[in-house]
Amino acid sequence: MATKAKRRPANFVKKSKATILKSRVTYRAPVFYVTSEIVREPSGVTARRDIVRHPGSVVVLAVDGSAKNARVLLARQFRHAANKEMLELPAGRIDPGETPLQGAKRELMEETGYRARRWSKAMFFYVSPGFLDETMTIFLAEGLEPGEAAPEEDEVIRPQLVPLARAVEMVMRGTIQDAKTIAGILWYDKKATNS
Repeated sequence: MATKAKRRPANFVKKSKATILKSRVTYRAPVFYVTSEIVREPSGVTARRDIVRHPGSVVVLAVDGSAKNARVLLARQFRHAANKEMLELPAGRIDPGETPLQGAKRELMEETGYRARRWSKAMFFYVSPGFLDETMTIFLAEGLEPGEAAPEEDEVIRPQLVPLARAVEMVMRGTIQDAKTIAGILWYDKKATNS
């Protein structure tokens, strides 16, 4: 019996990249800049897109102990954009010339004083791709060794080790509201459950 070839939907797009017809920088800040672009998207639509350009960030999912009795290292700090103190995984921007792993190691030490003996990549994602090109790479850091923190002069960070079960509960109750932290904790909880 002959099979029919599948028909592509009318809106099927072969091309996966947009063509930038016009671009200009509309704003520059120390950490990011904004471009306003006229683009022809893969669907053929021509539109204006304003994009916040960012060099990318790293997030450190630092875990102390085995999967069964793991504690997650969180950092408590005030976030002006949210206008409140937040509990987060240590994180920061990738500096020029750094690899993501080098940035993760630096951020962990600067924000918490901890170092880790074992590192592995856990996740990679776009923060908010509708208007922001920032990516985040979450690294799992294990074999923690405490040390002296060296935060930037405008950072007031209080690190704390939280049992994984409590961290998951805080996510589910909405106590932890930072997206990268929610993603990292739930990823590790799933990994620990399957170990």
